[in-house]
Amino acid sequence: MFKQITFLVLFLFGTTVFSQVEEVQAPNYIKTITFKGNTPESQLPVLSLGDFVVLEFDALNGNEEDYYYRIEHYNYDWTPSVLAKAEFLNGFDKQRIRNYENSLNTYQIYSHYKLQIPNQYTQGLTKSGNYMIFIYNDEDTVVFSRKFMIHENGANVGLQIKRSRDVSKIDTKQTVDIVINPINIQLNNPTQTVKTLIVQNNNLNTAISGIKPQYILGNELTYRYIKETSFDAGNEFFYFENKDVRVAINGVQFVELNDIYENILFTNIPRKNQRYTYNPDINGNFLITAIDVDNINIEADYVFVHFSLAMEQLPKGKSLHVYGNFNNYQITDETKMNYYKNELIYSTPVLLKQGFYNYKYVVVDDKTKKVDENFVCGNFWQTENSYKVLVYYRDLGARYDRLIGFGETSSVNITN
Repeated sequence: MFKQITFLVLFLFGTTVFSQVEEVQAPNYIKTITFKGNTPESQLPVLSLGDFVVLEFDALNGNEEDYYYRIEHYNYDWTPSVLAKAEFLNGFDKQRIRNYENSLNTYQIYSHYKLQIPNQYTQGLTKSGNYMIFIYNDEDTVVFSRKFMIHENGANVGLQIKRSRDVSKIDTKQTVDIVINPINIQLNNPTQTVKTLIVQNNNLNTAISGIKPQYILGNELTYRYIKETSFDAGNEFFYFENKDVRVAINGVQFVELNDIYENILFTNIPRKNQRYTYNPDINGNFLITAIDVDNINIEADYVFVHFSLAMEQLPKGKSLHVYGNFNNYQITDETKMNYYKNELIYSTPVLLKQGFYNYKYVVVDDKTKKVDENFVCGNFWQTENSYKVLVYYRDLGARYDRLIGFGETSSVNITN
């Protein structure tokens, strides 16, 4: 009898014991994961309901393996939603990715896979909210996964980027002011039913969540906080471009050809104690480009890119990593830089596909894994960053979190 009661309690309240889902990071042989909608750059996909999404990646193991995909729906806090598959997906998932090609005329052999949704098997996703796509192999093992979001046009989301109102942080932080105006929706008890997510430079690692509306006027919600919606402004990203792997241009100091091409970048220096200088970037993203090819998906080659930073050695327990959207802002063994005492530099090679890349250097506490994004490059209020705000709503008695509104802007015209 006790077991039956326990089962019933878990059945009725099971969603409360689910933990937040985390992205599965790709193994070393999976490279150049691009996940996008109607933009050329790889970034966090936030799509309108009914839009297409494209996921592409390369497998460098030369096995021409079969890969499959599965899509799941999640609540605002990335716990599994209670929706059945048929309630949010029109068609079927758990299908093989049939669109793939092998590399052509490249030193590094790879297979390029491309998945577009909708397709003939998965006609579309019918509910707004948070989603995760899982890529798995013949052994039903998840190889990697990626988050994405689908929004309705249920609210206008206005954004303004301001210098921090906290006088002690006025030179280092940017504050996001938000105004939400629903369209044909009555927001009931918005302090409990409306949730927001604020994302800087498409980096979910630093996103701010759980902020409640500060002022409610009729059906309009206003967020004008002093500290709660503030981000470190950081600095502009470093960049390089190697669309021609044989020529030293755009951040590349010289080129070597061994088993594959190797591009040695100019050694960077810390900018924390320098004056801010505006330098247009693509806010941490990357774009695959190559000259004299017909199809960059399979003709762009892979190159060992050697990053280096002239800096004193960090204290024991701290490590330096190269960081950017090229690997989904993850801290891995591949991104960890080694210190060379004779040259007084940190350096590491990273295998990357030809293109235009943004990157920065970050310091990681080896014990807590906390990332300090500004130790090397500094923190300047003038920095141009991109911002996204996602607005979720779960009405009383509703079964899932709708993503009713989406707004984006940049701090290029930041004001006091």
